Amino acid sequence: MFKIGDFSRISQVSVKTLRYYDEIGLLKSACVDRFTGYRYYSVDQSHRLNRILALKDLGLSLEQIARLLDDDLPPAQIRGMLRMRQMELEQQVREDQARLARVGARLRQIEQEDKMPTYDVVLKKVDPQTVVAIRDVIPTYGDQGPLWKELSVYLEQHGAKAIGPSLTIYYDTEYRERDVDLEVTTPVSAPLPGNERVTVRELPGVELAACVIHQGSYDTLDQAYAALLTWIEANGYRVIGPDREVYLHCPDNDYDDPDAVGYADYIADDPTANLTEVQFPVEKV
Repeated sequence: MFKIGDFSRISQVSVKTLRYYDEIGLLKSACVDRFTGYRYYSVDQSHRLNRILALKDLGLSLEQIARLLDDDLPPAQIRGMLRMRQMELEQQVREDQARLARVGARLRQIEQEDKMPTYDVVLKKVDPQTVVAIRDVIPTYGDQGPLWKELSVYLEQHGAKAIGPSLTIYYDTEYRERDVDLEVTTPVSAPLPGNERVTVRELPGVELAACVIHQGSYDTLDQAYAALLTWIEANGYRVIGPDREVYLHCPDNDYDDPDAVGYADYIADDPTANLTEVQFPVEKV
């Protein structure tokens, strides 16, 4: 029999860990001196401890290890648990490989430009939301003003207010000089009655969106688009849906103001204060 300190040195497992394993029943000590409280371990317990350490090295939780140490556990369940862990590790490897690719792309970009990139791309999930919307084909991208004014009047008539940043959705699959198919939308807290021009619907969420933040005039927003599309291609993604512009901040618009919606005047008095997020739904190629 070994005192816990001796067993710790032999097994190279800390006394603190051995005590914890004893407390949770994973590796109970062979006996405890009723006078001193010292824990004692037998030689044959080294086999169980080694198995615990081997399974822990696979990344299994102590709860999973306890189940695998059960002599009555059917082999099919053992195989199932290990296959599940195998799938988790494979997914982790894929995520790490994708992260490694993004690091490489960032390095190449810095080497080409000799500075940190202006735009930082973030992958994120976009939640669905209830919106009031007007979809139309307009002459050019800069002709959205009347649509936002129309949406603002509609909200005012119904005593409703925006509960978050407004956004534009672009449905054309490529850049167009004329006849732009888009939808201006504003999130609201509850459904409202629509009409022949305004629809009220749930805007679907996006499972994976590549996003950048652009600060400044809408006239230079094409730089954000170029950076984002370059990143998408360089990192092995592809666009799978309409892109969105989310107007996080406009000097002429505050969505806490019940009289404001979208960017009513479209061109702000101080365009440098504009904050716009560009979102592209993507998937891994």
